[in-house]
Amino acid sequence: MAQLPQVTHQQVMALSESLGRNAVLFLTAMAAHAAQIRVGQDLLDHADRLTAEQRGWLPDPREIADIFAIRLALELPAVARAAQICDDALAGRLRDRMAAMDAARCAGDVRTFAQQDQLLHDDILAAAHNGRARAIVRSLRETTRLLGATTERAMSDIDAEHRPVVEAINANQPSDALCAMRSHLISTGLLLVTQAVRDQRYPVGAEQIWAGAVGEPQ
Repeated sequence: MAQLPQVTHQQVMALSESLGRNAVLFLTAMAAHAAQIRVGQDLLDHADRLTAEQRGWLPDPREIADIFAIRLALELPAVARAAQICDDALAGRLRDRMAAMDAARCAGDVRTFAQQDQLLHDDILAAAHNGRARAIVRSLRETTRLLGATTERAMSDIDAEHRPVVEAINANQPSDALCAMRSHLISTGLLLVTQAVRDQRYPVGAEQIWAGAVGEPQ
């Protein structure tokens, strides 16, 4: 994981003098956000040595499952709609996005790969012309990131799950696009829940949590 900059309160206050009062609120929030990520990553890195109280600070598997239940409800209709109306412009944008992801994968650049992954999903939601769904999914993905929940998968595996989604959209095949997106979201969500259950030594199994929030994996 890349080293995050250490931003002190004194540095925030010094910058605010030149940037104005609104800036201090923004910079303070950014400092707190960076600290939250550092703490969350440290907890995950030492999950096998945490106390019961500390385990309560790790990503909650039920919350993750709830997030993916909402994403499935919003992103499946969106990807089917995108496939119905896909034109050369959208197909080109999606191909460019996949190329950017592939370049990041080849370079071993996890951060850029994750950013392009999120933008690919955003491109699809934008194509469906549902601004509210797009905003909700963007917020849910940010929540997932703040929880510190990331899958233990190779970038090549994630890339392989996206390809059939994009291919189906570009071929104007809504049912195939929907099935491919469902498979991708279930694979990602169930893995995140499984990891959270393991790291927290949760008393309920991942499959039971997933079934309660989403339904049985398909």
